[in-house]
Amino acid sequence: MRMSQRVAAVSALAGLAVTLAAGAASAHVTANPSTAEPGSYSKVSFRVPNEEKSADTTKLEVDLPADHPIASVSVRPVPGWKIKVEKAKLATPLKVEGGELTEAVSKITWSGGKITPGEFQEFDVSMGPLPTGVDRLMFKAAQTYSNGDVVNWNQDPGNGGQEPEHPAPTIHLVAAASGANAKDASTRVTAADSPASPDDGTARLLGGLGLGFGVVGLAVGVYGLTRRRAS
Repeated sequence: MRMSQRVAAVSALAGLAVTLAAGAASAHVTANPSTAEPGSYSKVSFRVPNEEKSADTTKLEVDLPADHPIASVSVRPVPGWKIKVEKAKLATPLKVEGGELTEAVSKITWSGGKITPGEFQEFDVSMGPLPTGVDRLMFKAAQTYSNGDVVNWNQDPGNGGQEPEHPAPTIHLVAAASGANAKDASTRVTAADSPASPDDGTARLLGGLGLGFGVVGLAVGVYGLTRRRAS
């Protein structure tokens, strides 16, 4: 009996730890997708979860990187939210097709709506061309709650290792695969997406049966050990 209780307790603690870790990671404001190709046009969704228990998120401010201005920025309307787009003059004009760009979008603010506890919202921005010669873009953000609290997501997330408490939404700029690498990637995708053969189905069935018998055997063993200790 004691053995069964210990097993149940360990399982419960492990499940709680996984749940808490997943909740902490999902509470961050993030940019999605997290990767894009340099020089491309991309739709970036700023995903904003509400991590407060008794307050709504009522405003989101996102700063675009001033050191890597983006020539074309457009915002998708979000029902119930007002959008304000601010521009700033560039210290160095940006060369674009047909001339030079002397100002670029520096900040986007969404306000007037609400994200209630336990919910999230995505704010879509189309932007490009994304800069070249740099491996990532950081978008510092500020999340305002109805109780007056403001969370600044402005810390450098780094390139691995321990993540800071309030990492800034970041996009990593990665060149698209080409040549042999692209062919290999295509082959892997095709193989993964191809329908399973009858032999594969048989193997999976046998594997599942084996796993089932293993679980039953383990349960019988634990039960026998428990009876032995009780006696």
